[in-house]
Amino acid sequence: MAERPFWREKSLEEMTPEEWESLCDGCGRCCLHKLVDDDGGNLAYTRVACRLLDLASCRCTDYARRKARVPDCTVLTPAVVRTTDWLPASCAYRLVAEGRDLYWWHPLVSGDPETVHAAGISVRGKVLAEAEAGDVEDHEIDWLP
Repeated sequence: MAERPFWREKSLEEMTPEEWESLCDGCGRCCLHKLVDDDGGNLAYTRVACRLLDLASCRCTDYARRKARVPDCTVLTPAVVRTTDWLPASCAYRLVAEGRDLYWWHPLVSGDPETVHAAGISVRGKVLAEAEAGDVEDHEIDWLP
């Protein structure tokens, strides 16, 4: 009998640090600037990436020190995952928290970190660097979550 993958067997709280980190599919979607409407509190995504996001790999260029370098960066924890409204619907942390399985393109399923890009899930080729964007409000998108 084949062993079930850890994300089907463990809660987010039960995962080892290595398992937790491996849930990130490298899509880069959570690293996009978001806007909150002052009137209704509605959330909107932009195509402006955090200054630490490598636009080719869709990974943080200074992951260990990201919170120190970008103070409003949200470090994901099980509690944050369960209470946030801005994680994309495809996010593995969100899927596991909701008791759902990972998609075929997730590197833990496919065995290949490039499938998230090949499937068009990542922000590769779709976003702007923060330094080039100008006014973030001018870059609202509708292709997320």
